[in-house]
Amino acid sequence: MTDALAGEEELPKKKSKLPLMIGLLLMLALGGGGFYAVYSGLVLTPHSGNASHGEGGPTPEPDALPAIAYVALDPLTISLNGSGARHLRFVAQLEVSQAVQNDVELLKPRVMDVLNGYLRAVNVKLLEDPAAMMRLRAQMLRRIQIVTGDGRVRDLLIIEFVLN
Repeated sequence: MTDALAGEEELPKKKSKLPLMIGLLLMLALGGGGFYAVYSGLVLTPHSGNASHGEGGPTPEPDALPAIAYVALDPLTISLNGSGARHLRFVAQLEVSQAVQNDVELLKPRVMDVLNGYLRAVNVKLLEDPAAMMRLRAQMLRRIQIVTGDGRVRDLLIIEFVLN
């Protein structure tokens, strides 16, 4: 009989799962409360004051678009030096202010000449690299701005850049 009592004493007592359940319930309640506070705009809102999604009030008018125009450049098809007969098809537009649109239109042949010369000189391996597009665009824009004068061309929009 003493052996039977000794065996029962060695068994570990089971721990209560009550603290675990309380912890889970608190976690769910706090998570739900945090979600509601962020979703309803009570915290972490970008606008100041007590304005929330449902309240009325004057909505700010968006800023007027600047007076811009686009000068379409003629499509370029350039034969690339290297192995095989490879060609580059390039179509772009220049973003300019409306006040200087006619000036840039007059300089379009010079712009086309600069682009043609630059793209012919670029290495084919550089053209094949997808990450190089931003560098090429920046180089072409800088050359165009030199030809047209600073402040006339705001941006170069590449419409088509196909390497065959």
